[in-house]
Amino acid sequence: MARLAPYAELHRVTKGPGDARPTATQIVEDQGLVADPSWTGRVVLITGCSPGGLGPETAKAIHLTGADVFITVRDVAKGQQVAEEILADGKPGKVEVIQMDLGSLKGIRAGAEEFLRKSGNRLNVLINNAGIMACPKGKTEDGFELHLGTNHLGHFYLFHLVKDALLASASPSFNSRVISVSSAGHRRKTINFDDLHFDHTEYEPFAAYGQSKLANVYFANELDRRYQSQNVRAVSIHPGGIITPLARYLPSTQYLRDDLEIWKIMKDPAQGAATTVWAAIAKELEGKGGIYLDDVAEAELTPPDAPYYAGGYAAAAFDPPTEKRLWTESLRLTGLGEE
Repeated sequence: MARLAPYAELHRVTKGPGDARPTATQIVEDQGLVADPSWTGRVVLITGCSPGGLGPETAKAIHLTGADVFITVRDVAKGQQVAEEILADGKPGKVEVIQMDLGSLKGIRAGAEEFLRKSGNRLNVLINNAGIMACPKGKTEDGFELHLGTNHLGHFYLFHLVKDALLASASPSFNSRVISVSSAGHRRKTINFDDLHFDHTEYEPFAAYGQSKLANVYFANELDRRYQSQNVRAVSIHPGGIITPLARYLPSTQYLRDDLEIWKIMKDPAQGAATTVWAAIAKELEGKGGIYLDDVAEAELTPPDAPYYAGGYAAAAFDPPTEKRLWTESLRLTGLGEE
């Protein structure tokens, strides 16, 4: 079967942020889903929607469908700012702000309870977008290494808290979808089960980030394997290179602008959210899961010596025994028990 790559031609020659590559809004328009009756009443939950990142662009585009959109933030005031800007589109469908800190299981639980109450226990699409990158060494409130705890375990825990809503909202005609926002960084790391939290290993920020991004891929793959028979599908995606607040811990991002080879493949936030939105709404992805997407397409295997900024996935990104092992370990770490 041919690889799904509807915008391949627009990605063939790139010129940098704001070039001809599609934006998240264009994806909705091209799918013919602006204020589409089939999306009225559908519920989408998106984590990490503070101003400046990919979350607001994702929420803005999906709201065009007429769906009810719930966005999570740590700072409610900033979330309200995003919600007001989205609602300015005049489309039907609510935008609700949920306070949630992915670095705290207690905070996730409180946020999930608020979401389920406000959504009426409905959820059609869960977008695990929130993330941190290259942070100094530290631990979450629950003692997890910051990247693994926030990027992976936080979303793993959230999924289990809203799982029943995803299952209840699923149907054969529209499977519930779970999208894990990963990164090309997944290609730089394996899962170190002997020292997941860098307690005994020399800490390197991008190694910790890479491990968490590979965990995002494994989570999606295993989730899809376990729940596809119940009409819940999962994919992982790489949004591309975008300068957002995610880069706050980098000494500088000037080198990205100075290197023409890198800069010409960079995207702006509206373009960066396009693959996420495609994963969430595309008709051609109905009934598909356990795949890795980038550049609004099914990604291709990348050679081990490919530069960091290249697209595609590593051969290690699909490893059922390791995916199962990570799932089991994540259940243990988050106190969810066996499943």
